[in-house]
Amino acid sequence: MPALHLTPAERKEKRGEAHHLDPVVIIGGEGLTDAIFKEADLGLNAHGLIKVRMFSDSRPDREAALAALADKLGAAPVQHIGKLLVLWRPMPEKDKVAKEGGMSAPRVVKILKFSKSGNHRAQIKKITVFGNQRVTAGGEIKRVRTRVTSVKKKVQD
Repeated sequence: MPALHLTPAERKEKRGEAHHLDPVVIIGGEGLTDAIFKEADLGLNAHGLIKVRMFSDSRPDREAALAALADKLGAAPVQHIGKLLVLWRPMPEKDKVAKEGGMSAPRVVKILKFSKSGNHRAQIKKITVFGNQRVTAGGEIKRVRTRVTSVKKKVQD
């Protein structure tokens, strides 16, 4: 796979996002092995943006490793600073299972309740909503209703 190319503005943004990250993959004395490529691929699938630490004193070796990782994994080389290499690849879209009446994963929902007088701040509550629940317009949590479909549509399906 050829490496992705980023514009300078995109590269700058990715460098900023990668600043606080810890290295996910560490390349030791054996250099690039199949296990290194596998771990880097898993890291890119999970996070999209990863740091790689390479314990080599040779700058050309580190540059070659960054180019090899980017080429083989189809990622964009973002930064090479010291012994840290930064790679980015767009995260794959998660498959959404759209089952009728199926359960979805729990999600956190923020509920805002404004004060009645208007002089006080709005109250913010974070609530975990499970797959069989829904949030009403008033901020209450109720069970999901099954959608009523017409007889004609049922016959078409």
